[in-house]
Amino acid sequence: MTSDTEFAMTKIINLQSYRSIVLEKRIFGPWKKRFGETYGLKTRLSDLSNNVLYYLAQPGEPSSVAYYELIMGILDFGTAANFYSLNNENKMALVDSHLFLADQVRFEMMWRLEWIKDFEARKFGLIELVQDFENIRAKCRENPPKLAKSNPEYQAYTKLTHGDKEVFIRQMLQKALEAFTKRI
Repeated sequence: MTSDTEFAMTKIINLQSYRSIVLEKRIFGPWKKRFGETYGLKTRLSDLSNNVLYYLAQPGEPSSVAYYELIMGILDFGTAANFYSLNNENKMALVDSHLFLADQVRFEMMWRLEWIKDFEARKFGLIELVQDFENIRAKCRENPPKLAKSNPEYQAYTKLTHGDKEVFIRQMLQKALEAFTKRI
């Protein structure tokens, strides 16, 4: 009886492993082709290489397509090429997730530069950030990133209101991109 139980458990484990592999390929297959790097179901922002992080932090269409590849894979909406065939509700969900993820990628870049303190989204995997987008976005709004005291602009930052502080950090994007190029 033990051998039958072990055989059944092995089949279940193999099936779960197979499902994980299929899911990883659907979600991260386009990124493996694009970036030449492998990611898994638990991948976080902190697991992205500096090169990938820099690419994703760039504003514009190339990074947008990469986000769409990831988000559409997670949400099982097909490939990025299918974007225009999505209904309006799914398009809006995709765009909202894209904008949120882009902010979090940029915060990760600033965190690596030691410009900001820890930020809420670092606790979550990429898949979680998309699947539980509304809840995590609310947590991020409650606890936005804060400028590090070591940042040269910290004194100006401390004089701002809560909402203006987050805007101030977002406006640092171009300087952060320029500074981050030295890490690539």
